[in-house]
Amino acid sequence: MRTVMQNRIPLAIAIAIATTTALIPLAAQADTPPPMISVTGEATISTPPDLAQIEAGVTTDAKTAREASEANNAAMSKVLAALKSAGIPEKDFQTSRLSLQPQYTNPNRSSPSVLSGYRATNRVAVKLRDISKLAGVIDTVTAAGANDIGGINFAVSNASKLLDDARAEAVADARRKAEIYAKAAGVSLGAPLSISEHGSSAPVMYRRAAMPMAAEAAIAPGEETLRVTVGISWEIKAAP
Repeated sequence: MRTVMQNRIPLAIAIAIATTTALIPLAAQADTPPPMISVTGEATISTPPDLAQIEAGVTTDAKTAREASEANNAAMSKVLAALKSAGIPEKDFQTSRLSLQPQYTNPNRSSPSVLSGYRATNRVAVKLRDISKLAGVIDTVTAAGANDIGGINFAVSNASKLLDDARAEAVADARRKAEIYAKAAGVSLGAPLSISEHGSSAPVMYRRAAMPMAAEAAIAPGEETLRVTVGISWEIKAAP
């Protein structure tokens, strides 16, 4: 009886070792990625903008905080009324900055700064859905008393749809590159293993332009360039 038990134990150990040895290559093989070629593809589309945004407001200086605030409110009310009269919906202009700050002078560097008054600032961001009205709106708010005009931003409203076309072109560009590498390496492309878009493609893309200083200033919106980059990995196989 003792001899039988002694023989069974080594036999069980041998079976376990053999089973484990057989499983290791399978697991290792499952974790090994297939041979592949990984490339990036790019595409750009240029299109004229169809949206614009400007910032317009009033900056007022006065001896007291109350005087500066009251004068600024009165002047800004005229600017807002001018925007409405120009046909800009209220939903398309919004306060972007509102501040009241003390102002100091220091005529003599050796002496402390002296409070000289207060400066009130009120500015609104105005969205224009028809960029042909841009120059006219600038003239309108300037005539109404706006003396704090910010930069102009141009935008593309249908950028997301345009980017879909660019995505297709970027995939084609990636495949073209992958085929070059595959031919040079003496292999052929299999099915794509992964596709990813690199970076962030915003649906609305703004571009800042120089601010015209005078009325009736010419506006040159130019074109917007939308760009897409994709990364694609293809399985490779032996060339036929």
